[in-house]
Amino acid sequence: MGSVTKKEEDEEEAQAEVEIWKYLFGFTNMAVVKCAIELGIADAIENNECPMTLSELSSSLGCAPSSLYRIMRFLVHHNIFKEKPCSHGATAYVQTALSRRLLKKGEKSMADLLLFESSHVMLAPWHNLSSRVLKDKSSPFEGAHGDDVWKYASKNPVHSKLLDDAMACDARLVVPEIVEGCPEVFDGVRTLVDVGGGNGTTLQMLVKAFPWIQGINFDLPYVVSVAPESEGVKHVGGDFFEYVPKADAAFLKVSNKNIFSSFPELVHCHFPP
Repeated sequence: MGSVTKKEEDEEEAQAEVEIWKYLFGFTNMAVVKCAIELGIADAIENNECPMTLSELSSSLGCAPSSLYRIMRFLVHHNIFKEKPCSHGATAYVQTALSRRLLKKGEKSMADLLLFESSHVMLAPWHNLSSRVLKDKSSPFEGAHGDDVWKYASKNPVHSKLLDDAMACDARLVVPEIVEGCPEVFDGVRTLVDVGGGNGTTLQMLVKAFPWIQGINFDLPYVVSVAPESEGVKHVGGDFFEYVPKADAAFLKVSNKNIFSSFPELVHCHFPP
């Protein structure tokens, strides 16, 4: 290979000067999207059933127009919302397929999953990633919080609720694909246990799709104690490291075992079944 020319070195340096800022402020994408969900921007536009101007949107949300404008400018730049000219020369905001993922409720909503992953609790372990690489002992989550993800959730109801809502959000996205793509998997299955099933959303959807199935939602006692009742689903508390209720089949979201052992906080939230 030939030597690198001075021009090529200068171009690489110039590109590096630009690229480094993406890492410096890379967190802003998540922060602004979280802000949009918490403010309910997508919900306000959806409920209005027509484009909304900045004035209309700020009035609906109770926000200062100048502050909201900066948020909307960022979101439009990233194609999360779009601008549309309207009467009197004003500009209005409209939904996109991406912004509808930020609705707090909806068939394709990912709001609960985004709120969970952007929480202080879930971001803290990433600040301990180097300790995991250097020491290869406790997980980053344990390093940040002193407990594994399950023990921490059992002691912190607010985080536990975020976790359950995120798992339910994941189920609403994934289960329809399973039902449509491989329904034959459930032929002959009369009883199905969902191991680590959270609030039972996955089983509710599977039992609705395959009504001959009796579902057993198995999770830690503090989780199933607040799970809503649902026809065809029985909630059972326990620890799957000790035992799993008997059934014809078990449903379990799993990840690469090496990643799971290193980062147990990623289970249910980052990997499809």
